[in-house]
Amino acid sequence: MTVTPAPTASGTASGTEFAPLDIGPIQVWPPVVLAPMAGITNAPFRTLCREQSGGKGLYVSEMITTRALVERNAKTMQLIKFDPSEKPRSIQLYGVDPVTVGKAARMISEEGLADHIDLNFGCPVPKVTRKGGGSALPYKRNLLREILREAVANAGDLPVTMKMRKGIDDDHLTYLDAGRIGAEEGVAAIALHGRTAAQHYGGTADWSAIARLRESVPAHIPVLGNGDIWSADDALRMMRETGCDGVVVGRGCLGRPWLFKDLVAIFEGDVDYARPDFGYVAAAMVRHAQLLGEWLGDEARGVIDFRKHVAWYTKGFSVGSELRVRLAGSSSLAELAETLAQVEQSQGWPDGADGPRGRTSGNNRVVLPEGWLDDPYDCARPGADAESDTSGG
Repeated sequence: MTVTPAPTASGTASGTEFAPLDIGPIQVWPPVVLAPMAGITNAPFRTLCREQSGGKGLYVSEMITTRALVERNAKTMQLIKFDPSEKPRSIQLYGVDPVTVGKAARMISEEGLADHIDLNFGCPVPKVTRKGGGSALPYKRNLLREILREAVANAGDLPVTMKMRKGIDDDHLTYLDAGRIGAEEGVAAIALHGRTAAQHYGGTADWSAIARLRESVPAHIPVLGNGDIWSADDALRMMRETGCDGVVVGRGCLGRPWLFKDLVAIFEGDVDYARPDFGYVAAAMVRHAQLLGEWLGDEARGVIDFRKHVAWYTKGFSVGSELRVRLAGSSSLAELAETLAQVEQSQGWPDGADGPRGRTSGNNRVVLPEGWLDDPYDCARPGADAESDTSGG
């Protein structure tokens, strides 16, 4: 298998252009964070990305529901298992009740379950927003403040960060208020996805909002940008255009775990970071499925869980419809490897391999609790069922 140099779009970072990202006592270099993604950023995928980057960067777990964590739900306890090589360990929490969020933060701190806690205020999916959670919650400023206060107070020495969107829609923007509240309540960093909840994953991320947030938040609190980072060049461009202190990479690494290798290279001045041929991609696919099987304790379950990644890995490559169907139906590592071997391994990186992957829907009406938008400062609380789901989205 071979790799070919990537075309240069925005150059590379010079020696002192960017600083390491400081999240409390944790120093992250390069200033790159893997975004939590439900059903994606489990321990196997985090391991794969870390292997590509040589252990550099920060890799956050998929969403953990605070109620399920406090109740020690079996699925949730599986999701917070970290590989021994994961240092530091980062957990993203989703919660709507300040007391429960506080209990979860205290549990993580006292039991040494992680080294960093991130709070989810950005999820736009209807089953979350209809209950007042995720990207709907920052509209209730006082509730947001209470949750942040409880999390920070109960986390002990662990840094607490927050990830959010611009707001519910263009008429209900919340990110500047939320950033101010987060700073006042002692968060260690703030990440902004430059879309509203109504946009979901459609359209173009508004990087200018990231710049405005950076200008409005005290300089000692890092601001991270998220949205439309499909390549290492995009990461450099975002930081240069917005002045943000780091980037959060989500859909850009779907089927592209080596993006973190590219990011290390470009931040460390290597203009010739690589684009892999299909042989390299095929090896990564088998490795990913193998890690999933080991994590789940069942090879077949691991390969079945891997099926959703097949289209992302093979995007742009000449695979053929019949082989794509067989890959997506594989049920063992041997079957997966045998089918991949029938694809031309020497194919170079295709022009169609870059660009958007994953969910691209947008312009959806945001489903909210009745009366949620009546008063941003009232004492409304999400219903008791707002955390009825177990973790993982």
